[in-house]
Amino acid sequence: MGRNKKKRWITTPPPASMFKPAGIPVRALGRVVLRLDEYEALRLADYEGLKQKEVAEKLNVSRPTVSRILEKARRTVATALVEGKTLVIEGGPVQQRPAPGRGRGGRHRRGRGGPPRK
Repeated sequence: MGRNKKKRWITTPPPASMFKPAGIPVRALGRVVLRLDEYEALRLADYEGLKQKEVAEKLNVSRPTVSRILEKARRTVATALVEGKTLVIEGGPVQQRPAPGRGRGGRHRRGRGGPPRK
């Protein structure tokens, strides 16, 4: 029996949750799933150009875990491209990072949820 996966922090969900080859109905295609933590690791490492150590800090995991996440994510994306499958982005052990300057539940840090003091 394995350990429970540690929640990984994501900043925002992707703008689209599915990508598919043009001109082919979804029902005629196979599908592969890219988990939200894998998407976030790809976004941070490959799109934003962060080093694995920086990605690890943002995801709240170890650097070796980032390496494993990136390896799986890149394999999944390559499979979708090479085999012409639908890429679905969903699931995974994630938690969305709260907006900057806000406490739990989106309340201001000062006081008990009322407007900020002047």
